Amino acid sequence: MNHVPVYQMTDDELLSRVIYRDQLVIVMNKPVNMPVHAGPKGGPSFEDHFPQLQFGYKEMPRLAHRLDRDTSGCLVLGRNDRALRRMGRLFESGQVDKTYWAVTSAMPAKAKGTIDTPLRKVKLAKGWSMQPCGVNDPDAQQAVTDYTVLKTFDDGKALLELYPQTGRTHQLRVHLQSIDCPILGDWLYGDNTTRPESGDFPLLHLHARRIVFPLHHDQPPVDVTADPPAHFNAYL
Repeated sequence: MNHVPVYQMTDDELLSRVIYRDQLVIVMNKPVNMPVHAGPKGGPSFEDHFPQLQFGYKEMPRLAHRLDRDTSGCLVLGRNDRALRRMGRLFESGQVDKTYWAVTSAMPAKAKGTIDTPLRKVKLAKGWSMQPCGVNDPDAQQAVTDYTVLKTFDDGKALLELYPQTGRTHQLRVHLQSIDCPILGDWLYGDNTTRPESGDFPLLHLHARRIVFPLHHDQPPVDVTADPPAHFNAYL
């Protein structure tokens, strides 16, 4: 399935995307249309730039979690094994708070709410997708998302702030589709009109806006906010 080309990033831009750094972690503002790792088919990825983010350390930073290729924003890298183990425990125990921004192609019925809809992975003719399912489905994965409408627009679109309570694959995209508010530019879960047969795919309007986690026992939680990408500008 075709995408727009992988985002090309210069060395200077890479350093400008470092939004937090200490002895354990680096938080980057990941650009849209860049996979965090190469995947089974290879190709360019964000990991290609990690050697330039050692900042004098012998070890190269590694991914503490992942963002979809189409999603921009806060991405945490661990600078050593100790940091990665600590971040892994924080994610597993639900101590990492994440906030996302999304522009939706329609407004939700309520200005604030919770989407508590289990998801399951479904095989397609080409690839797979996540779909809502019942709680009794043997493949059901619990998925909960809180949301608040930040702004509405005359053309029916809305800017939402999202607070995922679980971390399922494509959770936010599927949850918003399930309440008839697909994310603008979502070629997989959005309106059929947003999914071209070939050529360039639209930019997804989903941004990992903020991440908060208690990394150091004797310090306040790390609290990092990432500026949204340029294609959000019209909705801010």
